[in-house]
Amino acid sequence: MTIKPSTRSAAASARDFLLTDGDFSRVRALIHQRAGIALGEQKREMVYSRLSRRLRELGMNDFTSYLALLEAEKDSAEWQAFTNALTTNLTAFFREAHHFPLLAEHAKKSAVPLTVWCSAASTGEEPYSIAMTLIEALGSRAATASVIATDIDTQVLEKAAAGVYTMEQVSKLPLERLKRFFLKGSGARAGQVRIRPEVAAMVKFGQVNLLDTQWGLKEPFDAIFCRNVMIYFDKPTQNKILQRFAPLMKPQGLLFAGHSENFSYASQPFRLRGQTVYELDPRQAKGGA
Repeated sequence: MTIKPSTRSAAASARDFLLTDGDFSRVRALIHQRAGIALGEQKREMVYSRLSRRLRELGMNDFTSYLALLEAEKDSAEWQAFTNALTTNLTAFFREAHHFPLLAEHAKKSAVPLTVWCSAASTGEEPYSIAMTLIEALGSRAATASVIATDIDTQVLEKAAAGVYTMEQVSKLPLERLKRFFLKGSGARAGQVRIRPEVAAMVKFGQVNLLDTQWGLKEPFDAIFCRNVMIYFDKPTQNKILQRFAPLMKPQGLLFAGHSENFSYASQPFRLRGQTVYELDPRQAKGGA
């Protein structure tokens, strides 16, 4: 009699590497410790797919050895590759479009110089959208405005700083914005566009892990964009980050969250102003972090 292997065993036998339950648990614990990301059980296939690339590049034979390497060298450069591999970067220009008119309105009422922090810059679409909004709203006053764009993933930050995108990535932008804010590529760059220098000059990119004890940011921000990031953190981590945002904001500062995020459970230090937009409670004091 032939015994048909279970679905999981059959799938494992077709793979290059075995990801045991113990290995998967270790991956979940390490990425939570390092980046605050809470991976659910349903992320097993994603973990295998992304980390198996690292094993191939390093010439390693199993996940157990790879994880042992990470745990043995706490300051190894591989930690950044591990974090980059497990970070999800889904973004687009003017994503969640209802936020940008609110930012424009807020900017017009704010004193210059105006500074915005984009805490999950990914490949740059969001911080450049913020910069474009400030230029449209402030006119010549936008020359004094700045966007601090950070991310935990060093690979996406390199792409963001380059400011080069395909025509497909900008296809939903109005023609007026395309002409005003992008340069069309030719020759080897045909089919691509680049952010114009005056827009790029407003955006400063840098790496920040929101779990680090020091962020190295001292500016009082007029607005903070932290969209579709908190969904990867558990509630205690979310609350800790919100508490740390408050001292970095101007008294009338706004916090923009993602469409699937809700901070109503945290009565301090923010209060809901509109659809996924929060304002700093006036009782909060300003400081640094």
